[in-house]
Amino acid sequence: MNLPIAPYAAIVPMTCLVIAAIAAMVAEAFREPGEHMPIGPLGLIGLAGAAAASAALWNSHATSFHIVAADNFGLFATWILIVVGVLSLAISAPTVAREHLPPGEYYALMLFGLSGMMLMATATDLLVVFLALEVLSLAVYVMTGLRRESPEATEAAFKYFLLGGFSSAFFLYGIAFTYGVTGSTHLDRIGQLMSAQAAPATPMQRLALALLLVGFGFKISAVPFQMWTPDAYEGAPPAVAGFMSTGVKAAAFAAFARVFLAAFEPLRPEWSAIVWVIAAATMVVGTIVGVVQTNVKRMLAYSSIAHAGYLLVALVSGNDVGRGAILFYLLAYAVSNLGAFGVIALLETTERPNDQVRDYAGLWNGHPGLAALMTVFLLSLGGFPPLAGFIAKWYVFSAAVKAGYYWLAIIGVLTSVVSVFFYLRIVVMMYMTPSEATARFPRVPTLAGAALVASAVLVFYLGILPTQVLDWAAQSIDALL
Repeated sequence: MNLPIAPYAAIVPMTCLVIAAIAAMVAEAFREPGEHMPIGPLGLIGLAGAAAASAALWNSHATSFHIVAADNFGLFATWILIVVGVLSLAISAPTVAREHLPPGEYYALMLFGLSGMMLMATATDLLVVFLALEVLSLAVYVMTGLRRESPEATEAAFKYFLLGGFSSAFFLYGIAFTYGVTGSTHLDRIGQLMSAQAAPATPMQRLALALLLVGFGFKISAVPFQMWTPDAYEGAPPAVAGFMSTGVKAAAFAAFARVFLAAFEPLRPEWSAIVWVIAAATMVVGTIVGVVQTNVKRMLAYSSIAHAGYLLVALVSGNDVGRGAILFYLLAYAVSNLGAFGVIALLETTERPNDQVRDYAGLWNGHPGLAALMTVFLLSLGGFPPLAGFIAKWYVFSAAVKAGYYWLAIIGVLTSVVSVFFYLRIVVMMYMTPSEATARFPRVPTLAGAALVASAVLVFYLGILPTQVLDWAAQSIDALL
């Protein structure tokens, strides 16, 4: 790290994505209307560069400008985002072609959004966290409404934008109050000042915590800030819905953990009870409302809300098991949920979205491969062994029990059991409900099919051999603390 690039090493992964995004924009500018140009591979090249840079930075503890840290915690989150990016790009090609979306615009927005997510996961200053939050948010807002001729997409993007702007104001006020209390926005400095304070928390500190909690709560789809989630997921193209349900959540939880488990850890008695209530409400609301959904994308939206509650259980537990479970759960959820949305994206046609539960009737007869993959992803989300979701939930609930949050663990187990209903309902529809219209399902592109198979392999690997990844996750977050 004595090279001239050393002061900038921590931002190299996200810089690779920004360069790829700019290249995609330039390629779009030179593309003739109707001309097929392979712009998507530019994103894969950028992600490959980010992966190589992240591997080289592992254990380096590099920092850039004292506001971005390539510590192992941030790099683990970056690796999760790289996986999300590769899978999202692979399943996006059919959607871009079918919907006649401008590929340069689509892929550039996705890459800019990923760069913002990586910056959010590695930022060590609250103002940089806010800037990264806005970079990824603006990209996702536009991608949600990219189908400009669709009223549903326009409505979803508009709702997402309005509520997102409102929550950003709360977050920014939280930063302002934090600065007023500590005189700094740097997380290390905030943590030092909080630790040195012997007196109980002041009303101003509680207000700063509450405002920051609102901002993070919106991004992770926690109750009562989840109102935008089902509409945004339903209106967005399935590939975009999968991207934002996994990438945004991974980046937001990484920043959430960095801020609350490091900088605001001395004030844990002030925020742990609130997060306990939010976690319980998020699990219950996401599960109960998800049961009555007939649209698969809305069902997965409420599933995403419930999974945010499980992640909050790990966060509030705060012990060694819970801290390690946060990163592992994010990875397991990312590959499972993105795989499920990938199947939805591949089943969509120009004539019909095929996103109702009844549309999956007879899928086993028309596309046995997709039916098998969808079964794997849904069972993983439901927490069935030996899949990744089971191990992730096991460690989350174990952390809650170890921390003494028995009721929170009981609520988590019960809601997880109830959620099995809406996952298995689709499985039953695919295998046991006859359909006379199996020809309506389109052909599966090779690259997208390979991405779904890779997701399924990761789901099995994380469920059967999770030890190495769990150790990396635990060591990464321990180094942060």
